[in-house]
Amino acid sequence: MSTRKLLSTTHVHPIPLIVRNSLQCSQTCNTPFLPKGPSILATHVIKSYFEKGLIKEARILFDEMHDRDVVAWTTMITGYISCNHHNHGWAMFCEMMKYGVAPNAFTISSVLKACKGIKALSCGTLVHGLGIKNGVEGSLYVDNALVDMYATCCVSMDEACMVFQDMNAKNPVSWTTLITGYTHRGDGYGGFRVFRQMLLEGAEPNPFSFSIAARACASIGSHILGKQVHAAVTKHRFESNLPVMNSILDMYCRCGCLPEAKQYFHEMTEKDLITWNTLIAGLERSDSMESLCIFLQMESGGFSPNCFTLTSVISACANLAILNFGQQVHSGIVRRGLHKNLALANALIDMYAKCGNIIDSRKIFSEMSRADLVSWTSMMIGYGAHGYGKEAVALFDEMVMSGTTPDRIVFMAVLTACSHAGLVDEGLKYFKSMTRDYNITPDQEIYGCVVDLLGRAGRIKEAYQLIESMPFKPNESVWGALLGACKAHELPNMGELAALRVLNLRPNMVGTCIMLSNIYAAEGKWGEFAKVRKHIKGIGDKKEAGRSWIEVRNQVYSFVVGNKIGSRNKWVYEILDLLVLHMKLAGYECHSDYLIYDPEDGT
Repeated sequence: MSTRKLLSTTHVHPIPLIVRNSLQCSQTCNTPFLPKGPSILATHVIKSYFEKGLIKEARILFDEMHDRDVVAWTTMITGYISCNHHNHGWAMFCEMMKYGVAPNAFTISSVLKACKGIKALSCGTLVHGLGIKNGVEGSLYVDNALVDMYATCCVSMDEACMVFQDMNAKNPVSWTTLITGYTHRGDGYGGFRVFRQMLLEGAEPNPFSFSIAARACASIGSHILGKQVHAAVTKHRFESNLPVMNSILDMYCRCGCLPEAKQYFHEMTEKDLITWNTLIAGLERSDSMESLCIFLQMESGGFSPNCFTLTSVISACANLAILNFGQQVHSGIVRRGLHKNLALANALIDMYAKCGNIIDSRKIFSEMSRADLVSWTSMMIGYGAHGYGKEAVALFDEMVMSGTTPDRIVFMAVLTACSHAGLVDEGLKYFKSMTRDYNITPDQEIYGCVVDLLGRAGRIKEAYQLIESMPFKPNESVWGALLGACKAHELPNMGELAALRVLNLRPNMVGTCIMLSNIYAAEGKWGEFAKVRKHIKGIGDKKEAGRSWIEVRNQVYSFVVGNKIGSRNKWVYEILDLLVLHMKLAGYECHSDYLIYDPEDGT
């Protein structure tokens, strides 16, 4: 960019009073005014350009500089990295080395961030060697950047730990970087171990140390370790730091300690939108109704929801299948201009499908300007749940034609859809295609879907042969799929085999025990029946009762198996009697010899 353009007098602005006073002060001061050189001024302007996202202008000004020192080069490298242009940052460093400019500690630490961003271990080790050659390896900035780079780019944490142990001095950033390295690769125990070592060595933690330590505990679902982090937060007087408090709240939610999470939430003296979002998302997974109540409290407290809030709320509506409330939230999304948000659109597709409104699911999907893998998968799952197997298959083919590569979840969705619609041959075609065309190895869940596909169609022998040919030992879900098929097609011998295989893997599954006892009763094997019933009593646990619910006039009514207490249950049983009558008139006969009375739940 030409300096003449910068000095254009097209628009004349008055000199601000504070600047005028500074100029007058410089005239009266005895100290001579020393103007900064053009290189320093240009470097400051380049930095400002990057802060405003004007990357092209920064590069043009840099190219016009006659005197480019190491500070100017480092500013360009750092600027590119701050804008997530890591490849440009690395290219700028290579260009700098070509011009023979020697890097300093800040240059090395900055370019190591670029190596981390592009996950180029070879580049990172090259820079490490260059840092040793230039004598900047002992710099705290360089060592911290090296730990971060190795933790991100290497297969294990060994290299990062080696650099960390050789450091002459460590600051809170050093410890936090190592904790983060373990946590981001899913090793929460390793992250917590470093955090505990930091405290034992008397190092002074910062808020980020506590936040990432809480996240490490959440990643492994350990509320015991999480409570230790919480105690350390209180000991070091960080209980008033809002980001740390939000991390502790998130830890309790992810570990399933919802009573502690709600208590901690209500004890917090300060809350922001992240606080509310954390609790709403945490409750959505296990207590969707409570999640919606917290959402209403948030709005009444003057907080405006964002995309993260509304995604959790939509998911809660989907879990409860309350269409009316979901539609109200949808209208709020449109009113706020958030309807083009991809995550929200995906959540709405799922919500409408689970609420029985597959037409609106398809409408939202069709109106999306861009669909990602989650969008296609959600729509396919919706079609499958509603029995629209052919539509799910057509959608899968359309997705492949669009250039989107299916993953394991997509294949599970299309296989389930084929299973519900009885499209056995199509399902088997996709099962073969996933390994042949996409190099996806089937896991236990995929095999369970195919067993269910064959079992629903009555091809029990083929399902059993598939289980026997599996390259690994089938788990209880695979045998459970076969057991369900045997029950549906009244094959007690194969059903007994499947039930015994399930119980060998999970002896305390009450539902399977009851099914096995029913098989023995139907076959008249009363001795075996008594043994299984005795085992059920020894377990000391009841089968979870079935529950269903419907929404009528903005109110949700739930129903539990065997429950006859309720203001409107009399009407429900009258309708059930009417349905039974219609079934009998239609010629349906219940096979009562296979459905034995269950004394555990009275059904």
